[in-house]
Amino acid sequence: MTASRTPGTIVHLLRHGEVHNPEGILYGRRPGYHLSELGRRMAERVAESVQDRDIVHIGSSPLERARETAAPLAKLTGLEVHIDPRLIESTNVFEGKAFGTGDATLKNPRNWRHLRNPLKPSWGEPYTEVVDRMLGAILSAREIAHGHEAVLVSHQLPIWITRLSAEKRSFLHDPRRRQCTLCSLTSFHFDESGLVRVSYSEPAGDLIPVRDKNAAFSAGGAPEEHKP
Repeated sequence: MTASRTPGTIVHLLRHGEVHNPEGILYGRRPGYHLSELGRRMAERVAESVQDRDIVHIGSSPLERARETAAPLAKLTGLEVHIDPRLIESTNVFEGKAFGTGDATLKNPRNWRHLRNPLKPSWGEPYTEVVDRMLGAILSAREIAHGHEAVLVSHQLPIWITRLSAEKRSFLHDPRRRQCTLCSLTSFHFDESGLVRVSYSEPAGDLIPVRDKNAAFSAGGAPEEHKP
């Protein structure tokens, strides 16, 4: 099937698929965390859903779960995956700690000092720095894919914070209400003058277990679009 021509340029931010993490660790930038079997199915689903689009460039965070999510699309399109460190997960002082029932980590008074400023945030990489590096990656992909489409595989928080910035919304938010489910697409639509709108879709939404749709760091929403 012939790829459809793109009006303007679209840069899709693709969140990686489900990760094998039975201990419930906040893995962050730690190596060794790979897609689960379900996560691989999610990656294949989203690849199949966009393979006939006008995609000419694929970029990925250097972390394993992102590269593994990009792999099926690269195979179907015949494109190389370009590793871009700017797409990496945000740093977090709670990395390596378990989050689960009761969120004991957050209830420990010794950790409260890290929660003093949710707008910065005080527990990790400043949101402004996240946006700067993500926008740099998006604009580079826009230039490479001018008049076509690009897919960049990244992580939930960087994608969501970048969307908030593009839509001129506050960084203050409830992580459980981020509209960025596993293997979702947050798409930045450009014309020659700049960013026109942001749209959102969930090609693998039906594969996400109900427990994950309602869990912190995994919540999403219905497809929609916004003008910046």
